[in-house]
Amino acid sequence: MEATTRIVLVTGGAAMATPDPETHFLVDALERIGIEAVVAPWDSPEDWAAYPLVVVRTPWDYFLRLPEFLAWAERTSKLTAFVNPYAVIEWNSHKAYLRELSARGIPTVPTLWLDQGAADGVARLLETGWGEVVVKPAVSIGAIGALRAEARDPACQAHLVALLADGDVLVQPFVASVARDGEVSLVYFGGNFSHAIRKQPAAGDFRVQEMHGGTVHAWTPAADELALATRALAATPAPTTYARVDLVRLPDGQPAVMELELIEPELFLGASPEVAPRFAEVLRNYAG
Repeated sequence: MEATTRIVLVTGGAAMATPDPETHFLVDALERIGIEAVVAPWDSPEDWAAYPLVVVRTPWDYFLRLPEFLAWAERTSKLTAFVNPYAVIEWNSHKAYLRELSARGIPTVPTLWLDQGAADGVARLLETGWGEVVVKPAVSIGAIGALRAEARDPACQAHLVALLADGDVLVQPFVASVARDGEVSLVYFGGNFSHAIRKQPAAGDFRVQEMHGGTVHAWTPAADELALATRALAATPAPTTYARVDLVRLPDGQPAVMELELIEPELFLGASPEVAPRFAEVLRNYAG
């Protein structure tokens, strides 16, 4: 079928060290329904207004230049159809959105929030009484900068101080089910559930990402997982075109939100033959 529409899928620039493993699935699916997809870095000199739709897909370097990226997203979103919406991207770029979800009664992993430069960070960490914790920056992706350690370990405390020198930090008690069962990711297109996978960390690790040795497995979500994901997505500042909800099981067995991935999530488009075409059809509606 001859392409009649051109849209752009936004990726990262030269600073993005990790290759994008899934955009080709979407490019092929779009081509089959008559849409040509151009792949371009967010910091390239594209005439963004020339496209009827700009899809933020895999700019996995955005957190390294967050102010520039957000300025680009806000500017570009005023020129043409832009997904996910700028309001969603700005909201999701700092993990403080988890604090908002918790305030709304949506279960999340318990978290100690520390502002950049907090001089009492170590003291507040010890006051929690937590044993094994995960310390991570509030602006990051793919577990970059995350450390799992005992709260009283000097190396843990030094890592916390170093992160606080650069930005806001969150500390969470280590959720044991992650090492045993991994995380569950539910993927949505156009607000509708598409598919789910389970991400299992490598033996002895807690990071479920494939770049850290994690593996991906098919998953049928439980009713409580679907219900929680629906509640979490209803709390976003605008409807999402694509979304991934990452869940874990807390010690009491209840699911909790680990992350909402609304900027550049891996969507596991190769999970089954119908996934990429499903996303392509949603994008066709936005492209007019």
